[in-house]
This record gives sequence, C-alpha cells and structure tokens, in this order.
Amino acid sequence: MACPVHESVQMNPIIAPLEWLLGTWRSEEPGNGCFPTIQPFRYSETLQFSHVGQPVVNFSFNAFHLDSKKPLHRECGFMRMQPGTNKVAFISAQNTGLVEIEEGELSGQQLNLRSHTIARISFAKEPHVKEISRTFQLHTDGRLEQRVSMATDSQPLTEHLRIVYVRSS
Repeated sequence: MACPVHESVQMNPIIAPLEWLLGTWRSEEPGNGCFPTIQPFRYSETLQFSHVGQPVVNFSFNAFHLDSKKPLHRECGFMRMQPGTNKVAFISAQNTGLVEIEEGELSGQQLNLRSHTIARISFAKEPHVKEISRTFQLHTDGRLEQRVSMATDSQPLTEHLRIVYVRSS
C-alpha cells in the first residue's frame, strides 16, 4: 500500500522533476516477462507513486498473474534526488527477499537506473540476481512504460520485463 498523496501538503521542490510519475498507474495491456531460465509469462500491474511533503517519492508496485489474478511480484520503497542535479536513487524492497539500490539519471520524462547495491535474504532462490537496470519513460500520449533488465549468477544482463501503464488517478 502506498502512502497517499496529501493534497494539503506541498511537494518538496527537490523532487519536483519527478512529479510526472505521481499517481496510480495500471497496466493497459498485459506486460511481458521473459528470461532465459524461465517460461515467458504475461502479467498485470499497478504502480503507485506519492509524496508526503518530504524530499522523497514513495512507491509500491503490485503485479498479478494475468489469468488467475494471484499476486506475484511486490515491490515498495522510495526515490530520492540529489539536490541540484538530475541524479536519482531508487531504494526498493521486494517480496522475493531482494533489497536493492538503483541509481541513475533523469532526462526530461525518462528515468534510467542501474543497480548500485543488491542484498538478499540468506535463503534466496538461486540463481541470485547480480544486476538490474530499469527505465521509466512517459510517452507523448500519456502512457508510462517500464522496462527491466536483469543479470544473474548464470545469465548476462537481459531484458526481463516490459509493460505499459495508463494513469488511473
């Protein structure tokens, strides 16, 4: 569950360049997931980006199996910007036991991130994730696209997820 946007709370100017992400986004079409070690799959997802006046964007991502509607991947955390720059940190905890910090740069309405630090629970499923890169891009038609690539102990950096969302609030 994402922290709600408090209409009476003014956005901290440090995160104003990320304002285009705020709100709730739902997948328009099913997302596509693939990786060399798994069967390709399709999924739906809801993203929520909010703020409470701090220099932080709160987020939560909830993915569901397309047919059964069972919960799949869950992710929540925070995005911060280095004041006076276009540098962004993406801090995420996932239901798989993975915790990561991705860092990157904001260019207009595109955010490109790459893993800086990855940690996992001691009994995490193998092969272990070694690297993640992620891009959020707001298209001119108002749709938001997310692309995620992943590398593991046994596979090089490969596109893993691609999905497009429409803003629902």
